Amino acid sequence: MKVSIITAVYNGADTIAATLDSVARQDHAEIEHIVVDGASSDATLSTVAAHGRRVARIISEPDSGVYDAFNKGLRAASGEAIAFLNCGDSYSSTASLSTMVSELSRDGTQAVFGDVWIVDAEDPSRVVRRYSSRRFAPRRMRWGIMPAHPTLLLRRDVYRAAGEYDTQFRIAGDYEFCLRAFALRATRYRYISEALVRMPRGGLSNRGWRSKLQITREMQLACAKHGVRTNFAMLSLRFPLKMLELI
Repeated sequence: MKVSIITAVYNGADTIAATLDSVARQDHAEIEHIVVDGASSDATLSTVAAHGRRVARIISEPDSGVYDAFNKGLRAASGEAIAFLNCGDSYSSTASLSTMVSELSRDGTQAVFGDVWIVDAEDPSRVVRRYSSRRFAPRRMRWGIMPAHPTLLLRRDVYRAAGEYDTQFRIAGDYEFCLRAFALRATRYRYISEALVRMPRGGLSNRGWRSKLQITREMQLACAKHGVRTNFAMLSLRFPLKMLELI
């Protein structure tokens, strides 16, 4: 199964090498790695040239945010399955992708996902939290529970049915897409009880209380848009669950 891995980046010269190297080390043979760069002004492109041994295509031009970059990658992808591994994120082992593909290859499976190690940005060897997708079920999305997007591997037909990422969202576009893919459609999925990806702490949705407030508001907007009954308080209940994941 050919897998397209899409990496969105903007001025990520200091962190993208880890992402590129982790893709290059994967033991799955058929990989199409697409890097979507938002016209970086640092050494991002030279770093991609030095470390992108399995990069098949580079798109470098201004964009309107990470979800615009995701959509550009989707349009360029030719794989039977599609994954997103953002700048700074890395696969936990050389077999992470092949494990995901093995599960996706089972009859009728359209999506697989697992867990994420959240690591210290300054010391990537130190695990801070395990973001678990174990509690996910489509009916629980109204409570803010969703699959760990960095581990999500979807068959191409899921994107054909659900559509692209909605660029009106700044940091909850992956949640809104998962609403369409899982809560509004009967996408058949499997959960892998493994930490498949390592992600540095401090991403768009984890930059203090202001980002938590914004993403919760965006999640509420996404639910309202698709007729999913919820409220701000219900969506906020996911935060105590995250506290239980601290290591």
